[in-house]
Amino acid sequence: MTSMTGPEFTEFRELFAKARSVLVLTGAGISAESGVPTFRGSGGFWRTYQATDLATPEAFKRSPSLVWEFYQYRRELMRTKEPNKGHFALAEAEKRFESEGKRFVLVTQNIDGLHRQAGSQNLIEMHGRLFTTRCTSCGFTEDNYDSPICEALRNRGSPDQAGAEIPIKDLPSCRQCQSLVRPNVVWFGEALDRDIVKKIDEEIAKCDLFLVIGTSAVVYPAAAYASWIARRGVPVAEINIESTPSTSVSTFHFEGPSGELLPILLAPTTDDKSHKDS
Repeated sequence: MTSMTGPEFTEFRELFAKARSVLVLTGAGISAESGVPTFRGSGGFWRTYQATDLATPEAFKRSPSLVWEFYQYRRELMRTKEPNKGHFALAEAEKRFESEGKRFVLVTQNIDGLHRQAGSQNLIEMHGRLFTTRCTSCGFTEDNYDSPICEALRNRGSPDQAGAEIPIKDLPSCRQCQSLVRPNVVWFGEALDRDIVKKIDEEIAKCDLFLVIGTSAVVYPAAAYASWIARRGVPVAEINIESTPSTSVSTFHFEGPSGELLPILLAPTTDDKSHKDS
């Protein structure tokens, strides 16, 4: 793990203390530290499928039953997970910045809601939310924390055992028009919401420090943010357990678990504490 006593650490801490508008991007790595599967790579299978096989409009059209089983599994799994020290460090930093009249905005690629649970409020969930549904007919969206989300999915979704196909009429349905609903998340092959893109672009233009945390930097457009911001001359700090494409454009690279590094990197400085006490 990166040393927390070297010149790079000291320089980052000074920049962070002086920053007026911090933008943060998080990816699957920060949630993996809470035990959330990434569904990436050789070990990332649910049954015989990877997320790229199921999290697509084509897969849902082909078998909404199978896709809903996958998401039922993910929903129930998240009920057993909690935010980690990295999530809480970001939420605490946001609160402190806000109290000082400064800006701290968090953009996440994750759909699991752990940043919300930790207390982050200036939050842009660019890929949607696991516990929100959207009607495939009328477009009605709502939060849904039911367990199970519908009776037909009770005791379904096990990674080890597949069941019979569930009829569409028994899958989760819209309260407004009774049509089939889907998870309100951005699937592979789908475009991001235009309003979300606009908000992120505005924050990219405002920030004077950018943190990239636990993301592989291979899914666009998020993978390009570090390069865009670095070209503006804004410092970029990457916190990850390994090097990524973002490393080449980063001013700082802190290697190690975000749950261990963030509480140290983002902690109040002595000056911050003195100012607060006064």
